[in-house]
Amino acid sequence: MALCDFIPVVFFAVAAVLLQRDLYNKMSKGAFALFAGGTIFIIFAGSSKALYKLLYALGICDFEALNTLMFPVQSMGFMLAGIGMIAMLFFRQKEKVLAVAPPVFKGTMIFVVFMIAGLGMMDLSLCRLSRKLKKHWLIPVFILSFIMCLGMGYLSSKDFDKAIMNWIAEGVNILGQGLFLFGTIKLHKAGLAELKLKEE
Repeated sequence: MALCDFIPVVFFAVAAVLLQRDLYNKMSKGAFALFAGGTIFIIFAGSSKALYKLLYALGICDFEALNTLMFPVQSMGFMLAGIGMIAMLFFRQKEKVLAVAPPVFKGTMIFVVFMIAGLGMMDLSLCRLSRKLKKHWLIPVFILSFIMCLGMGYLSSKDFDKAIMNWIAEGVNILGQGLFLFGTIKLHKAGLAELKLKEE
């Protein structure tokens, strides 16, 4: 099961790299920095959690720091990536995007809000890009991916001492990130890199 945790991370990483390549010429430097930095945070956080589970499963060590940093880092990553994509859609290239580092909070609710809002902004932006490319059938794919990610968040709050809950959560996560990767690949093949955002 520990190795399965790397699957959604790889799915998201491949999708993120494709999006970075296709959207680079459409973003201001600030927007691209936010998007690229955010996706790197997400990949790092997911990799840390997967590595923690692998080390624990192999009996090497219980490196709890890898586990605890995942949620806040991933939440900030989704928020930054989401802001970067919204900035790409609603601000012209020459406009500057101001990024202010938020203060560190001890509570978890702020991270929940960041994750949902950031992921929502990303998927909403991808739905809009799907419409511009006349690939309307991809909109439900990104919506379903978003719902799966929310479902993963819900399941993570449940009793993970039960193996079945771990497998269900793993399956939901893999499916959600698989849909995200599938949709991204389809946008790439549909000519996302050549899309002119000023055209409606």
